[in-house]
Amino acid sequence: MECYRLREEEYRSILEFKRDLHMHPELSLREFETTGKIRGFLEQLPDFRILPVKTSTGTGLAAQIKACPGSGHGGRAVPEIMLRADIDALPQTEEFESPWKSQNPGVMHACGHDFHTASLLGAALLLQRARKDGALHADVDLVFQPAEEGAAGSGIMIEAGLFDHIHPDLCFGIHNWPSVQAGRIACHQGPLMAGKRNYEIVIHGVSGHGSMPHLCVDPIVCAAAVVQSLQTVVSRNTDPLDSVLLTINMIEGGSTINLIADRVRILGTVRSLSDHALDRAIERIQTIADSTAQAYECKSEINWTDRIPAVWNSPEMTALARECAASTGCEVTDAPPSLTSEDFARYRSFVSSFFYWVGSTAAGEQPVELHKPLFHTDDSALRHAAELYAASVMVSAEKTAP
Repeated sequence: MECYRLREEEYRSILEFKRDLHMHPELSLREFETTGKIRGFLEQLPDFRILPVKTSTGTGLAAQIKACPGSGHGGRAVPEIMLRADIDALPQTEEFESPWKSQNPGVMHACGHDFHTASLLGAALLLQRARKDGALHADVDLVFQPAEEGAAGSGIMIEAGLFDHIHPDLCFGIHNWPSVQAGRIACHQGPLMAGKRNYEIVIHGVSGHGSMPHLCVDPIVCAAAVVQSLQTVVSRNTDPLDSVLLTINMIEGGSTINLIADRVRILGTVRSLSDHALDRAIERIQTIADSTAQAYECKSEINWTDRIPAVWNSPEMTALARECAASTGCEVTDAPPSLTSEDFARYRSFVSSFFYWVGSTAAGEQPVELHKPLFHTDDSALRHAAELYAASVMVSAEKTAP
């Protein structure tokens, strides 16, 4: 099936939108202006309606365009297909110089969510054109999700009743990927991005003067033992053939040179492409923290964030996605999975899903990875991403037609 292509004026429209978002990034759960701009863009497209999905933060939104009248055969309903983009930025200072550099100090789109949002709006233009041509044979849900950074946003959308208002049969998401050259689309089968769980371990001791340690219980010594012992989770408690990562990212405790602390905080993350390996690592972290604290006469508590499952692309969805990607004219390729995580994975509990990586680095340019101050995208790839979103609808609707 031939893919709908962005016209030059459509491309310029989303490029301008993307650059405006890039200049005015907003942090997770504070994407008020971003949400308003998305709403304003969609309200100019008469075939779209904004859905009554109200998040607790008032950020993010969902919209829908219906299939052409007369779609479906023999009384059978047309498929419903969900497309998702994320909209939040990161607390970083941008160092890449451009006319549309971030104007919000200490905030930048260092993960390309402005790219994703503009691409999905480009798909909206293509889908509306397809409907006017009588070629849109699916109901389409556009989901603009807040707070992907920190992995809360998909849960917020779900809690707001997203799946009470939409009932998709298929779902597609994208992420720009700097290690993939612009003009290429990576379709990987199986685990693509890691499941994860973040943790806070608090070691409680008894404070006192540093000259009298026998009258105190030192949580810093205990915390040091916990940190050392946690290194064995990957090396000794999980299958070497499983990808497991355990990182300790912060230790906080103590106040002055002659006072033994009363508590120490340890913050970290554990990730894996394997659900079984992640289960085992979580179990061992809990046991090591509790048992080590007891051995050092301290007390411990561990606080876990919500678990994010792995992004996993089924064989059936991968085969379909490759057809969708091929219809754009881009080179369809593969890429090795990553231990980064994506809360898109939560949607898999509700709908068959696929996650693409869209190349975002210009040919001949050295990739700058996500979450770096010099991060930027090759904005010619906006065309590829917008057309991929739209093709995922058009091809899928044709393949699932009765």
